[in-house]
Amino acid sequence: MDAHSRGRADEIDPADQWVLNPQTGNYELRLDHSAAQQQEPVRARRTAGATPTDAPTEAPVPGQRRRRAPEPPAADQVPPQSRRKRKQGASRKKKVLLWTGGTMAFVLVGGAAGAYMLYNKLNNNLDVVDVVGKDANSGFAKGKAFNILLIGTDKRTGEGNSGYGDKDSPGHADTTILFHVSKDRTNATALSIPRDMKTDIPECETRQPDQTVKTIPAETDVRFNVSLGQNGRDPGCVMRTVEELAGVQIDHFMMADFNAVKEMTTAVGGVKVCVEKAVDDPKSHLKLPAGESIVQGEQALAFVRTRHSFGNESDLDRIKVQQQFLSSMIRQMKSDETLTDPTKLYSLANAATNALTVDSGIGSLTKLQALARELSSIDTKNIAFTTLPVIDNPAEKVRATVVPDPVRAPQLFAMIQSDTSLTEVKKKEQDAKNAQAALLKGARSTAAEVRVNVYNGSGIQGAAQATINWLQNEQGVNRSSNKSNAPERAAKTTLTYAPNQADQARKLADLMGLPATALKPGTQDAGELEPMTLVLGADFKGAGVPITGPAKAPENLEKVAADKQVCAK
Repeated sequence: MDAHSRGRADEIDPADQWVLNPQTGNYELRLDHSAAQQQEPVRARRTAGATPTDAPTEAPVPGQRRRRAPEPPAADQVPPQSRRKRKQGASRKKKVLLWTGGTMAFVLVGGAAGAYMLYNKLNNNLDVVDVVGKDANSGFAKGKAFNILLIGTDKRTGEGNSGYGDKDSPGHADTTILFHVSKDRTNATALSIPRDMKTDIPECETRQPDQTVKTIPAETDVRFNVSLGQNGRDPGCVMRTVEELAGVQIDHFMMADFNAVKEMTTAVGGVKVCVEKAVDDPKSHLKLPAGESIVQGEQALAFVRTRHSFGNESDLDRIKVQQQFLSSMIRQMKSDETLTDPTKLYSLANAATNALTVDSGIGSLTKLQALARELSSIDTKNIAFTTLPVIDNPAEKVRATVVPDPVRAPQLFAMIQSDTSLTEVKKKEQDAKNAQAALLKGARSTAAEVRVNVYNGSGIQGAAQATINWLQNEQGVNRSSNKSNAPERAAKTTLTYAPNQADQARKLADLMGLPATALKPGTQDAGELEPMTLVLGADFKGAGVPITGPAKAPENLEKVAADKQVCAK
């Protein structure tokens, strides 16, 4: 039992209450009428601004934190009446996988959207933060990549955590992972951001308990981990810091504290880890023999928190160990041992929702289920863990912090911006990329022959005119015109052209560094004097700056796929 208040619903043995619905292939919780009447309502934790008659209080994380109000399940989640019946075969596993596919949101989503069980109780477990400026009803668009920020805070909450984190601190962004999901849902990149990296933290707005908005001033040249908690910063401030750093939009966040590791590893019966040599760390109290072990609870937390057992005892080496641990946790979550065990699914869902703080855009089981559906098709071999390339801070005599590698970090960010996978993707995706790349093969016109109208959809004031000036004055594209702002903002730069303008399109793509994906050929030929249409998107960085992302990862970038078991050194 942790610090979270719970009612008698926890006393139900979920294994005795579950029935497999043969129509959907999903496990569903059934309680008889008398049991439902005797069940006490689950107590919700008191939210900011609640009255003294509300449930017990708990100190909030930075920013407003509220417990989800109970909401009715969606119509397709209300279990039909049927007799207990079990259905064997691959179809059942596929259905359960659909619900637990959110494991790729790092174990947290998979448990939260595990199945239909005590819906209101689990939904009410979630802590939700309204991030100022983010749309709570944006959903997930087909054919569009998205990014989730996974945050581990070192705030001391729950029992048995006094040995970790900073005492009496509101917490920091101790572990931060940018989780990028490709637009075709075939692959994902999990990019760890070192907490001791020096960066700039932009001004950010936070929602207060009385619903007013408070602006937190910007800071320059500070550790990344102070983007959370310090000076009243909420997870939305971490999102904005990463957006400025990586040049991508962060759509959602998920945050958990130390208890998440302890409770969720216990829920799945432990996680397999591997160490090259025996470990006996008196500071974290981690003791493991050489080779493979199963860890859970306090031992699992010690494994991901130790700094003195592996590598050169730095935070960068600890990040590697955490990535290996998360990969193993994902494999355990997707195993038959977990997916076909109702008791584990229930325990995992309860632990995950108790551990989670999320933004309002994914702040319910229904929304988490939608996220799980988006992630369910990604194979673990196509999930790449890596760390942002950094170098020692050249401004320090005593090396205590790091800064982004000026060459390799931008290359890696460009891969995420252009939705380029770090893993080998399926053949059908490669075939599609080859077909797109073929658009750049063929004859080129001269710069003087290129006719193009330029529209600004980038959101950067003056971008179209700056591009026209550069094309005309430096590249000789004199038949170019500024058509002012595009009808709406564009995520990507696009060049639309007719079949008989293909040679002009290839020339302009060469000059501007446009990727093949930016080329949008039409089906009907254009008139002799008709121009092409260039729309500058959010990926536009400046006139003369190539838009295309690198085709492969930076040299010497360490990465590991989630399907691989790696031993910590």
